[in-house]
Amino acid sequence: MKAAKVRTGLDRLPEMGELLRGLRVGLIANPSSVDSSFRHAREVVSGLPGVTLAALFAPEHGFDAVEQDLIEIADGDGPIPVHSLYGPTRRPTAAMLDGLDALVFDVQDIGSRYYTYVWTMAHAMEAAAEHKKRIVVLDRPNPIGGAVEGNLIRDDHRSFVGLYPLPNRHGMTAGEIAGLLNRHHRIGADLVVVGCPDWSPDQWLDDAGLPFVPPSPNMPTLDTATVYSGACLIEGTNLSEGRGTTRPFEVCGAPWVDGTRLADALAGEDLSGVHFRPVRFRPTFHKFAGEECGGVMQHVTNRDLYLPWRTGIAILNRVRQLWPTDFAWRPPPYEYELVRLPIDILGGSPDIREGIEGGRTTAEIVDAGDAEGGAFAPVREAFRLYR
Repeated sequence: MKAAKVRTGLDRLPEMGELLRGLRVGLIANPSSVDSSFRHAREVVSGLPGVTLAALFAPEHGFDAVEQDLIEIADGDGPIPVHSLYGPTRRPTAAMLDGLDALVFDVQDIGSRYYTYVWTMAHAMEAAAEHKKRIVVLDRPNPIGGAVEGNLIRDDHRSFVGLYPLPNRHGMTAGEIAGLLNRHHRIGADLVVVGCPDWSPDQWLDDAGLPFVPPSPNMPTLDTATVYSGACLIEGTNLSEGRGTTRPFEVCGAPWVDGTRLADALAGEDLSGVHFRPVRFRPTFHKFAGEECGGVMQHVTNRDLYLPWRTGIAILNRVRQLWPTDFAWRPPPYEYELVRLPIDILGGSPDIREGIEGGRTTAEIVDAGDAEGGAFAPVREAFRLYR
């Protein structure tokens, strides 16, 4: 790996001498919370002069990111208690915050609104505002850059995969989202964002010279993050999204899918920067565990031209057209939503599902969503930290 060009908020934290001095701090982190020398945020924060690291907080997948999706996290005992933020509560409680002066958030987001870590941050900001605690967000680059795709979330479809209206591929950093939530949505927390000012939104994580540390068990590489903004929609169906394989989200399929037919159909879509290769795979866990599946693997040939959200919708549209009696929408519950279909809360509205069911083309569905998301541009612009 080349030497780091961009310094993250965690890299810069030791220079912010007075920011946390004299405070008892709770840290929201996971394995991705490392500086450019691979020192974990726990070590960095506990080593700051005059700072007491008094509590740890675990987002989805756990502080050590060992649990699979939808598995609740238990509290942990030890010299420093670990409080779960993915279990009976997703929001720090008064008891968790008792004795703390500040919360520090440092988890790598991957640029897609379905990824729950920024919503853990949002709940932490809400709790910090309510209980008069400072919250410090240590910012990191958006690993897939600043491009934007997709529609916004309707108010009646907010969930833990989308608490506030953002496009599916939002093109922002956690620090920028924190500023937007705090002011535009009036959370009103005592918020400090420690930024990474050398980063430019036209840089992907490897352009920035930073390591990709897997932030969750099925987000192993930057390639995975590249496709996730669209491929996560597959979770809302009975197709395997590749969990239980070595290439989650890059492969998808089912026992009843003919990969060659699907690849040929997708070649007829207007999709740039991607090639679909027919594959056979057998998941070791999750959907179709132990069963041989047919499907496709996405090979991103030009990530600057590739549109993951459009690609994900195209996959669902073509599979339903080819196998209408086999394809189905996944039923709830999903991510603490008990009533609405998972595809609808992932999509932020019923529009994707209804468009596919109504026989609309991929382009028609995507163009409508992008137009809706385009209205978000002035709001996003007001809270950008990096140019």
